[in-house]
Amino acid sequence: MRVLLTGFEAFGGQPVNPSERVVHRLARHSLPGIELHTAILPVDHEQGPAALLDAVEHFRPDAVICLGEAGGRMRISIERVAINLLDDRIPDNAGRQLVDQPIVADGPAAYFCTLPVRRLAAAIQDVGVPVELSLSAGTFLCNQVTYTLLHYLSQQHATCRAGFIHLPFLPEQAVRVERPVASMSLETMTLGLTTALQALAQCS
Repeated sequence: MRVLLTGFEAFGGQPVNPSERVVHRLARHSLPGIELHTAILPVDHEQGPAALLDAVEHFRPDAVICLGEAGGRMRISIERVAINLLDDRIPDNAGRQLVDQPIVADGPAAYFCTLPVRRLAAAIQDVGVPVELSLSAGTFLCNQVTYTLLHYLSQQHATCRAGFIHLPFLPEQAVRVERPVASMSLETMTLGLTTALQALAQCS
């Protein structure tokens, strides 16, 4: 199975992004039955989605897992829905802050992610990594790239499975936050995503 795994660069004043760290770690792994390709996306409303679609067109994957940061969450969160809405709490890395704007004019209100989300969650839980199913990928770049990808695949009538997984803060991020906030080690996140990839390959 050919899989594209993406993460995001750091944003919001944080020095690192756990999704970027996990992608770089997994890029050095060899997983049976998986031809893994990776990309790091800009936190930019124009360049981020474009970079993702460029990677999809270049690698022609059978499945795409996009990763991102959700500071404050206690578990790896497998998203189920991407909605046609941009409503930024903070600016992107280019300084743009979009409010109440559609991602695709006249596009569907939402798309369901097409990854086998329950099977992935069960596999991650079985190896002792905290995980949950989450309803929506939010309204920032994480949601935008997911919606853009699912819309593209729908328009192309592609069979590629796709979805989004949010990761908690790393410990070195949590210590920079004044209030108490959850974190997860890079090793635990990497185990969770390795397990998810292996479970995905078994579904092919």
